[in-house]
Amino acid sequence: MLGVRDAYILLGGPQGSGLDTAMRILSRFFASLGYSVLADREYYSNIRGKHSYVHMRVSATKATSLKYPVDVAVAMDVESVFIHFRDVSRGSYFVYDLGTESSTIEDAKALEKYTAMRVKELLKELGISEYVGDVVKWLRSEGVEVVGIKYSDLINELVKYGVPRNVATRALSTFAATAATYLVGIDPESMVSTVEDVFRGRASVIEVNKLMIKASVSALRSKVPKVSKELGKPELSEDELLVVTGNEVVAMGKLVGGLRFQSYYPITPAQDESFYMEGKDLLKVGDKYLGSVLVFQTEDEIAAIASAVGAALAGARVATATSGPGFSLMVETLSWAGMNDVPVVITYYQRGGPSTGLPTRGAQSDLFFTLFAGHGEFPRVVIASGDHEEAFKDAVEALNIAEKYQVPVIHLLDKFIANTVVAMPVPKTEELVIERGKYYVGPGEGPFKRFSLDEEIPTRTFLGMSPITYYTGVEHDEYGRISEDPELRIRMYVRRMRKLEVIDREVPQEHRAVLYGSESGDVLLIGWGFVKGAATDAIEELKSLGIKASYLHIKYFMPFPSRRVREVIKGFSKYVFVEHDYLVQAGMAAKLFAGIEVRERIVKYTGRPIYTNELVDAVLKLFKEGVKEVVLRYGA
Repeated sequence: MLGVRDAYILLGGPQGSGLDTAMRILSRFFASLGYSVLADREYYSNIRGKHSYVHMRVSATKATSLKYPVDVAVAMDVESVFIHFRDVSRGSYFVYDLGTESSTIEDAKALEKYTAMRVKELLKELGISEYVGDVVKWLRSEGVEVVGIKYSDLINELVKYGVPRNVATRALSTFAATAATYLVGIDPESMVSTVEDVFRGRASVIEVNKLMIKASVSALRSKVPKVSKELGKPELSEDELLVVTGNEVVAMGKLVGGLRFQSYYPITPAQDESFYMEGKDLLKVGDKYLGSVLVFQTEDEIAAIASAVGAALAGARVATATSGPGFSLMVETLSWAGMNDVPVVITYYQRGGPSTGLPTRGAQSDLFFTLFAGHGEFPRVVIASGDHEEAFKDAVEALNIAEKYQVPVIHLLDKFIANTVVAMPVPKTEELVIERGKYYVGPGEGPFKRFSLDEEIPTRTFLGMSPITYYTGVEHDEYGRISEDPELRIRMYVRRMRKLEVIDREVPQEHRAVLYGSESGDVLLIGWGFVKGAATDAIEELKSLGIKASYLHIKYFMPFPSRRVREVIKGFSKYVFVEHDYLVQAGMAAKLFAGIEVRERIVKYTGRPIYTNELVDAVLKLFKEGVKEVVLRYGA
């Protein structure tokens, strides 16, 4: 039996059929065995019925990106057969409901009209009829190991034990998880302990899922007595792995980083971060209690940022979380915070736009919005995270930067990180440093020079705890009192804006733009955010194909690491910007701040993540065909 270091899994089915739960069970189960996991869930912005799928990588080493074709695909309905039959290849397993063989694409009632047209054209091109049975025959002819299981038999098996039919039907997502586990060579019956953990306190649900696992294993063994390859033993050195989404890990970073006030208005995909915090009334790390955090759901995003600013003026360490439409409403108060040196963190989860756009899909098209949102000029810091481990550390760093330099900090993430589940090493909290900057809370008489012109970063004070302090939305003197004097305006304007020079001087450029790979070679991929995983894996694959590649990961966009980017580019024959947007906004920033021309680009704006296989193919196309731009399209 062939042992492998990675297994790629896809579970497809209708929204609301339990795929999210199946993803959680699989992620926690594989992590409990010591494997690294990366799992992305793609779904439509409706509550129930539309197509949803989980794309997962389980790795004996470290799962950093996703790719196609997958090793195991489980189709829970007719639509999933037609959507995902091209996501497998020779030697892959494709599991489907044997009872749907006579179904056609017309029976996939939730399938969008345009998608149905595309699938029909593909079937015609491949010479396949519109029946599930003929798709299955074609897969077999292509060397795919097709596994037909009659799903109604699994349901009937549970009904025999007194399980209501509707409850047994909902448990089919556990069959999908069981099939994925079995077909990568892991005993699914050992998954029972994970099921008990996930459904703790719900004895009847646990029993139903245990019955489904047992029935599923029996059915699978009858069809596939022995799998062709299995996952090798985990090679990770970690004693513990943390299974989290991006939303959760950012929340964890904020909490251990000293956050005491978080405001929000519910919006996808940001809301889950605050939902997670709401269950954490008292913070504890090890045996140490850190205090408590107030999570405040407001009536809209305007109130969310305004309340955060108010809490910051009172001395709290604060943040708010939102997405594109919500950030649009926050902009006026963002300017107010910039005028008044208010340390506030805005955690910004990008999704597909414009307007409501693709509310449950990912994008990186809001970068320039964050760089220049607001009227007038004022300093702000924009930090972008590339994976979950970075996101945890960056959540703490954003709070530190905000308070140390008294500026708004926008922590940029994307839907891909927000909704992706990973099994990652437990962060080492003892390495964290909390910096609150200069502040004064002692007694005093008369007004306080809150905006002193004698300091690069003035000393702040807190409302109700210090001498008299003035705040206003208009230009002011050192005490905060309104002034329109032109000379004072210049001095106050310069004082604010020079904070960016201080930050640029004090935060190392190597930290703000990180190079993966060697300092010279054939091609340098330049990107940010969730591109990181696909890019770092792609450079390894490209080297095996004779192309010496590296990846420059931009983490700070304000202040931009201009010198670092210019220096790194010099070592490569070709550099290519890789992004989830149309305009190549990181490339635009590089041109604006560092004078670097965008010559070649690889972009994707379907709302789906960039996969390693398509990125490698795109780089090869740039080399072999001499094209300047490749638009990526893979993903359902």
